[in-house]
Amino acid sequence: MIPKPPPREGSLGFYYIPPYRVQGFSIAGEVTTIQVPELDVCFDMGQCPRAALSAKYCAISHGHMDHIGGLAYYCSQRRFQGMGDAKIICDERIAPAIDRMMAGFIDLEQQTTPYELIKLAPEGQVEIKNNIFLRGFHTEHTAPSMGYTIVEKRSKLKQEYVDLPQEKLKELKDRGIEITRFLEIPLIAYLGDTQPCAALLRNDVINAQIVLCECTFFEPDHKDRAKVGMHMHVDNIAEWLRVLQCQSLVLCHVSRRTDLGYARKRLMEVAGTKADKVLFLMDYKAGKARYERQIIESGGTLERSGPPRGGGFRPGGPRPRH
Repeated sequence: MIPKPPPREGSLGFYYIPPYRVQGFSIAGEVTTIQVPELDVCFDMGQCPRAALSAKYCAISHGHMDHIGGLAYYCSQRRFQGMGDAKIICDERIAPAIDRMMAGFIDLEQQTTPYELIKLAPEGQVEIKNNIFLRGFHTEHTAPSMGYTIVEKRSKLKQEYVDLPQEKLKELKDRGIEITRFLEIPLIAYLGDTQPCAALLRNDVINAQIVLCECTFFEPDHKDRAKVGMHMHVDNIAEWLRVLQCQSLVLCHVSRRTDLGYARKRLMEVAGTKADKVLFLMDYKAGKARYERQIIESGGTLERSGPPRGGGFRPGGPRPRH
């Protein structure tokens, strides 16, 4: 009897949430790597798909292998492909261990892979694009863990100066009077692995346009398991949805043992209509249908000619706008 060929690896989960793409893998205990290409960032690097190499920054939530196992390869391949040195952002508490891990590869390979390690204390931030900053904050998990928000900082003229002519504004500025105020626009929030904690209620989390969060447990009788592992249960998500203002909540880190149809049903049972804004990163069928709908609504056409990332279809025509 001829043996079966090896199973095919899955495509990247993929959603277009204007103006951002969210793509990657996230399966509880196996791998989490989630990329937002427009912002040059990956959250965690459990393994390194080719698409993730384009990310200049990799923000690590914690040191569990399913979130960090592909980090050295990511650094090495960016250098090998001529894409520049990788920039690793992490909690300052785990930075020494990351350096030791990378040093181990120097001994193994007998060569050095350059990288930049950016260590963040709580509320520390780094500018990843012009006026766009990634900020870290502590979460609560079984290992030291950090979540991240990406915020855009904009300056606006103070209301009392709006109607003044330019020459008067220049005069005030020359006199050292502050005529502008700064606004922060939360774009993305990533919670990593965490149990319910105060970080979920931060202003830059609940008001982010897109929130990326784990939900590992869905069975009604698995609440104790969630507490032991310091993970989120679907009941926690339902309660959180009461205050979340995001356009979309993308759930990741679902166990391979959990059928996504069942997960969606349970979410609807406990969250009702608020579940409408929730997307499951690894739900290929829903992601494909949503993106095809976006293409058609934007006036594009569908060209079915082989599986691109995350959906088994290839878009044609203009990029979707909504």
